[in-house]
Amino acid sequence: MTEDIDSENLEEVSVAPGSAARDLPVMSAAGGVMNSRTHLPSNKFGGMMDFSYGTNNLSREFIRLESGEIGNSGVKSFFSFSNTHARSWMGAGINQRKHIDFGVRKDWDNGSNAHLFLSWNSEDFVIDNYPTEQQFLNYKHNGIGWGRSSDSRNVNYWKNNNDHWNQVFLTAPIHVVLPKKFTFDLQPYFSFGQGWDASPGGVGTDASGAQRNMTSYFDEHGARQVGATAKLGYDIDRHNHISLGYWYENNVTDRNYPSGFVMDNGAAPGPNNANYLISKGDRQKAGYEIHSLFIQDTARYLHDKLVINAGFKFVMANTWNKDYYGYQGNNRTAPLPQLSISYNIDNQNQIYINAEGDYRQPSTNDLGWLYTSMPIPKNQYSIKEELGYRYHNKYLMLDMSFFNYNVTNRIVDQYLGMNSFRPFSIGNQTMRGFDFMIAGKSIHGFSPYASIEYLHATQDSNVFDPYQQIMLHSKGTQAVMAPRIIANFGLTYTYKGFFANGSVHYTGPQSVSVANDQRIPGYVTNSLSLGYHFQPFSFLKSPTFKLNFTNLTGSIVRTGAMGAVYSAKDSSTVYSGSSPAYTGYGNSFMVEPRFSMTGTISTSF
Repeated sequence: MTEDIDSENLEEVSVAPGSAARDLPVMSAAGGVMNSRTHLPSNKFGGMMDFSYGTNNLSREFIRLESGEIGNSGVKSFFSFSNTHARSWMGAGINQRKHIDFGVRKDWDNGSNAHLFLSWNSEDFVIDNYPTEQQFLNYKHNGIGWGRSSDSRNVNYWKNNNDHWNQVFLTAPIHVVLPKKFTFDLQPYFSFGQGWDASPGGVGTDASGAQRNMTSYFDEHGARQVGATAKLGYDIDRHNHISLGYWYENNVTDRNYPSGFVMDNGAAPGPNNANYLISKGDRQKAGYEIHSLFIQDTARYLHDKLVINAGFKFVMANTWNKDYYGYQGNNRTAPLPQLSISYNIDNQNQIYINAEGDYRQPSTNDLGWLYTSMPIPKNQYSIKEELGYRYHNKYLMLDMSFFNYNVTNRIVDQYLGMNSFRPFSIGNQTMRGFDFMIAGKSIHGFSPYASIEYLHATQDSNVFDPYQQIMLHSKGTQAVMAPRIIANFGLTYTYKGFFANGSVHYTGPQSVSVANDQRIPGYVTNSLSLGYHFQPFSFLKSPTFKLNFTNLTGSIVRTGAMGAVYSAKDSSTVYSGSSPAYTGYGNSFMVEPRFSMTGTISTSF
């Protein structure tokens, strides 16, 4: 999402657990849906701006300009630009990002509207080195880091570990109110990205016989996604609203893997510089095309106390990949039923049930890392049931639910480096548990929040390990990357212009290998933000100063695995600072960055 839009232009982000509507252009939503809504252009001329500075030499500037309504046309628009610069928190390196958002909207008196959102994103950043367990423990106990090197003579030099990426994103939803209780919605979307990654390629001999550092590239000539959802709605009567529609999506990636020498200054010259090129490497293309039909009905009875949503989506997908050695493809279908029922016992109590089928197929980017000698994984399919209860009064809100998932052909991703992953299937899984959330209304300015999830996820299949050529006895073990406990606590305080928010998060121990022979312990993270809203002054309508703090306790913890591995015996080439490359074993991990502080001043005008 960060490549598609700046956070200031996200009007609303909501996470809705439970059943997902069948008209959404998604393949899988068994865990719920995250909805985001872009900024709606203002009716009046103006804008906003902010500036941030913080730890790791972070600096960020953002400005948004609003046109206001243009004449009496009902058309309004906005344009924004941001620039971000920061050092890597571990090891050497500089990261840059530039971003543009543009939106225009037209409203009609009958409720129809059309909205266009266009963004451009350009990034140049250091590809982080994710540590093995050995590297992490060496840092935790001895203070020896694993980041990129500042020595231009070293193959792990940070300028030989860069990602260069440009992307355009477009969406243009249209809502048309038709006569006789009909509505029509069309939501086309498009994205195109292009760029390359560089990573250490060892040491080689050039034409003169000299030893020189080399670079391995991931050169993406184009990653294109285009699609549209069309939906026709009809109010059958005062109780029922039915909608039916069609979803189409085409997704293609085209990449190759060149190698070359670094420049005299130690930096990667780029995969298209013939003066340093050694080999163009293999070239691969992959993609999928989806055709989907859906129908759903929303029924309201008993003075809207009883709400029933029932729907069905049928997906037809053609998935393929090709390389120099061949081509493979398949046509697969997936029936996706959905049912959700809620009943308001009174104005404070509600019970609800959800049931649905969902599927997941490998992403186009993941498919691009599969040679045609490796079969495309079967689609993952999930059946989900949920039973829940909600309560609210003038003091608090709470939500509790029990859930059960049965997953067939679970697909996980193995991290390959260069921010790339390869999918593989680990058979079947069962997941059961409960969610509990409680939030208090403001009392003397304080608003608390707490949530906890218990998840009992088990692996139902033994899995063959192609590296060791053995069958892993994983059946009955804790499912990979599925912690038993996740808990959150937050507290918000407001008083006049002052505001503050603190949060603490806990994740329990989890397995990070299919064989269940490598684990990470539970961990705690924390954050704090505080600030002050000043009174309007001159043309400054909402001057605000805010401080954000993360990892206040300075804890050194692993916050998750980069992907799944078969076992702790899986090997990979490991780099650490200016040390020579060596062989590491097991998974690689994300680590909570050290304490950071960021100050931001902002205002609308």
